[in-house]
Amino acid sequence: MGPGPGAGLGAVLRAQQRGCAIGGSALYAGLLDEVMADVAAGGPCRVVLEPFAGEPWADAVVLRFLAAVHELVLDGSAPELARHYPSVGGTPGDGVGAALVGAVEHHRERVAERTAAPIQTNEVGRSVALLGGYFALAAGGRPLRVLEVGASAGLNLRFDHFRYEAGTAAFGPAAAEVRFVEPWTGCPPRLDGAIEVVERRGCDTRPLDPASAKDRLRLRACVWPDQPDRRRRLDGALAIAARVPAPVDRADATTWIAAQLAAPVQGVTTVVVHSIVVQYLTADRRRGLEQAIADAGARATADAPVAWLRMEPASVEEAEVRLTRWPVPSPPVDEVRAHSGFHGPPVRWHG
Repeated sequence: MGPGPGAGLGAVLRAQQRGCAIGGSALYAGLLDEVMADVAAGGPCRVVLEPFAGEPWADAVVLRFLAAVHELVLDGSAPELARHYPSVGGTPGDGVGAALVGAVEHHRERVAERTAAPIQTNEVGRSVALLGGYFALAAGGRPLRVLEVGASAGLNLRFDHFRYEAGTAAFGPAAAEVRFVEPWTGCPPRLDGAIEVVERRGCDTRPLDPASAKDRLRLRACVWPDQPDRRRRLDGALAIAARVPAPVDRADATTWIAAQLAAPVQGVTTVVVHSIVVQYLTADRRRGLEQAIADAGARATADAPVAWLRMEPASVEEAEVRLTRWPVPSPPVDEVRAHSGFHGPPVRWHG
């Protein structure tokens, strides 16, 4: 995905610049030129970022830094930089790099403190990539028990309260605050089925509360400021979260999922789901998570099936959606169902 262990700060910044360009943020791709120049000159950006230089690429330190700066813009602490940030009505232009460096210099301690916080991109566009998997599981005729690992604020646990439209087909409430219109390239999944969710619950090591103003600020700060569609989706998802309960427990993924899957639940399909999460887990925790799911799969029965639905990076440019189901003949079939951008649409559904 990115630079290997031991890569210098410059390599990490260049790799993230490429990722921002691929992800459609011209503002961040351009700003990272300025950040790299300031790092090379030993300026405030280097002072903030250097303590994190030894972290793995997958820990997204550069995105954490950019989110920390974006928080300053969103709460009114960096008015000069705000003039260039579309998320608050600004227009990118000459001087944006100097304004960013100035904001970091003026708020160095706060930026450093917030850069230490994990990234919280609770991107609801990922529900488009996962939707076809949910339909495939619901086709078995059982309601779904959805357990999300790394759920952040739990916004994607409300996926069935979003609206998805493709041609004349649609799924979800017509008046939903989150709408996806033609988010698929090629053939979309069939949208004429029914999905019943009887339980939705998640875990996160540092969950966010969608009812908290501070946590909503963090969620908005993690959305790239020149991507208005993502901001609208986030705001719509927060409105839905206010009326659709989906608790997120503060817990380690491996321990939590093992407890949730300890005994089969009759009459429902239990779905373990996650999106862009495994890169943040240590190798031991990743193996523990996989083993806990596999153990639950071995205990699954025809009336208490288990599924593993996940969207994780396939390359530096896109993610893939995989679906594994139990009980099935050994070994279980690991199906690739879709490819998409890391934030969701456009999604190529493979059926």
